[in-house]
Amino acid sequence: MKTVIYYFTGTGNSLAAARQIATLLGDCELIPIAPQMNTPGKIVPDAGRVGIVCPVYDCGVPSIVAAFAGRLSVAKARYLFAVVTMGGIGVSALHQLDGIFKRREGRGLNAAFAVPMPGNFPPLYPMASDTKKDEILKKADIRLGEVAGAVARGAKAPPGFAPLSAVMKAITYGPFLRDVHGRDAAFTVSDACTACGTCEQVCPVGNITLDDAGRPVWHHRCELCCACLHFCPTEAIQLDILFGTEGRGRYRHPGLTIADMEAQRGKGHEEDTGRGV
Repeated sequence: MKTVIYYFTGTGNSLAAARQIATLLGDCELIPIAPQMNTPGKIVPDAGRVGIVCPVYDCGVPSIVAAFAGRLSVAKARYLFAVVTMGGIGVSALHQLDGIFKRREGRGLNAAFAVPMPGNFPPLYPMASDTKKDEILKKADIRLGEVAGAVARGAKAPPGFAPLSAVMKAITYGPFLRDVHGRDAAFTVSDACTACGTCEQVCPVGNITLDDAGRPVWHHRCELCCACLHFCPTEAIQLDILFGTEGRGRYRHPGLTIADMEAQRGKGHEEDTGRGV
């Protein structure tokens, strides 16, 4: 059965998860969510099995993923699944997606999976050590193998019971959605900036341009994915919210490249990843 997996990623965890699942399933197409939002109307995948893979933000899904799910028509799909990658708690994000499809399509997810991966939001917590990251990623690989096996079997796996995640989402997610596009006003750039343009290249929604001096300018379409923060080679970019980001480390999945992030912008997408990526 052909599978289509739609993905959104900021620092590579969700893309790595989508790739691993796709490779294990075979006959699978990976499609970035961001460019799908540039055209109006319903999004109708041509596949019997459809999945969404994305990170957890404030115990919910990213704003762009929620909007995408609201346009995704899954009437033709025999099997619908979602995978969220998270650095803490966030099973409530799976309940959110399940609810979107139930309201719009009259059916929920056939299967929902949460995969712990290294956290990537330094304003809230310092980044883990390399040793800890490696440990988390090894466990994630095992978990993703289990997820792919369940999807291949067509297993039913409803979102789990997660009261703490639900409470946290009720408190934090509404304000997050309301303010997220303008939160880029809290990004700053220091004199360490070399005008390399990496931040512009990696922004998945094209929210960054460069001024005449080659320094980043944010345009208030932010998803708060923090790709610009984590990719900056000199750590010139800081995010001045909560505890800030100065000296709190950076993270991106070891398999993620600038080219991967450019592809997410819509410069082509990956197909037939069952052949290996």
